[in-house]
Amino acid sequence: MPLYEHVMIARQDLSNTQAEALIEHFGAVLADNGGTLVDHEYWGVKTMAYKINKNRKGHYAFLRTDAPASAVQEMERLMRLHDDVMRVLTIKVDAHEEGPSAQMQKRDDRDRGDRDREPRRRAS
Repeated sequence: MPLYEHVMIARQDLSNTQAEALIEHFGAVLADNGGTLVDHEYWGVKTMAYKINKNRKGHYAFLRTDAPASAVQEMERLMRLHDDVMRVLTIKVDAHEEGPSAQMQKRDDRDRGDRDREPRRRAS
């Protein structure tokens, strides 16, 4: 079966458990249509670059699926109809990457440059 990756943004006024329940709900939709939810990550509440439906922030979730196209189409249709889901992005991939996504990986200290080494200045 084809492999897909999905990023979903849910409304900011949901609780973390409600956002996790959305992930489980759409995983069940895939399972009912012959697909599987291989892995999922909840990225938390993040600030968006622009407002969507008068919201500045949203709950981000990342899903890795192994499902036929018809199951993915049904899941996307239900996501578009769901009031709590603001945006969905689906990409077909050749293979799922092992381990956590780039969003979940801890930044290496070398990436930060000299910011941590500079003394903090106090306002007089």
